[in-house]
Amino acid sequence: MYKIQTLNKISADGLALFPRDVYEVASEILNPDAILLRSADMHSMELPESIKAVARAGAGTNNIPIPAMTEKGIVVFNTPGANANAVRELVILSLLISSRPVVAASEWVKALSGKGSEIPELAEKGKSQFVGPEIRGKTLGVIGLGAIGAMVANSASDLGMNVIGYDPYISVDAAWSLSRAVRKAETLDTILTQADYITIHVPQTPETKGLINADRIKAMKNGVRLINLARGGLVVNADVLEGINSGKIACFVSDFADEDLLKNDKVICLPHLGASTPEAEENCARMAVNQLRAFLETGAIVNSVNFPKCKIDDPVPVGGTRLCIAHKNIPNMVGQITTVLAEASLNIEGMINQNRGDLAYNIIDVARQVSDDVLVKLRGISGVINVRPIAG
Repeated sequence: MYKIQTLNKISADGLALFPRDVYEVASEILNPDAILLRSADMHSMELPESIKAVARAGAGTNNIPIPAMTEKGIVVFNTPGANANAVRELVILSLLISSRPVVAASEWVKALSGKGSEIPELAEKGKSQFVGPEIRGKTLGVIGLGAIGAMVANSASDLGMNVIGYDPYISVDAAWSLSRAVRKAETLDTILTQADYITIHVPQTPETKGLINADRIKAMKNGVRLINLARGGLVVNADVLEGINSGKIACFVSDFADEDLLKNDKVICLPHLGASTPEAEENCARMAVNQLRAFLETGAIVNSVNFPKCKIDDPVPVGGTRLCIAHKNIPNMVGQITTVLAEASLNIEGMINQNRGDLAYNIIDVARQVSDDVLVKLRGISGVINVRPIAG
């Protein structure tokens, strides 16, 4: 029986994918094998020794202490792309409301309440104060062309915008998904100097924190409209407000509310709505659950933020053992592991080794059950982080 602890409310449709006869799922549970969460902060959480994996039902993982997890050999999963359409739609909405001041217009019209039959004429007379430009024909700069950024770029192009995308780390899949109409920028400066609208779609890391700051704002076109639905720390809010005051920035749409931002009428703050659709929450939960199941039941790793992608398509051998071994990526580790198995007369039927930076991960199938003595020897190899047997 596998035990799963949930730290947030998770879509019931996703949790239903855990077979009840194999999994126990609860928000409070002793010695869980894995943790499933959304936005709960794990940085101050004391982790039970039983934890083997953590799955974030969403793309961002800054609420998870990944270095500490990696040290313990805990695999951290996220769900890239599962909420991409929800965010894409909100970005398109943000483009429109940053241009056409419909939010302010709606509030102004509501203030006419009580004027009775005068309302139509008053509304007609007052509409000129809410004029805004169309987005068609304007240039959109997309910083980050992952699952969300690529979808945004394609949709904006379909709406008649000239789209420039910047991503020095673009994946092959994302590149294939991009419309031919999307131009590739070689440098971030190309986006900053040419775009009428800029939208950010990169993860928040030590390298990207404060990506949009005073220096980069100075390089932008006058009257630029800026959208940040990715992570709050990517933008230095004080610098954006200074840019608004100077006339450099015409409007800022942020999904991350802040006291200072709320005081400025050229800022539209949303309450972190990016993935807040029932469809996105269900998609993220389903993907996270499937990834946890694949890892716990077969050792497969897909969409991990700290471990390499690694899986064997064959099922766990009947009557045999699948060994899942995490170790430091240093010479002769595989040789030492296979030597221990050979000395125990365990024939290897299937094996894969993948690495990611300083970390490596092996899946090894053997035809027989592996004794506790062999497991102790494997765990005793210098550089091995953990060894998990899965019985067939």
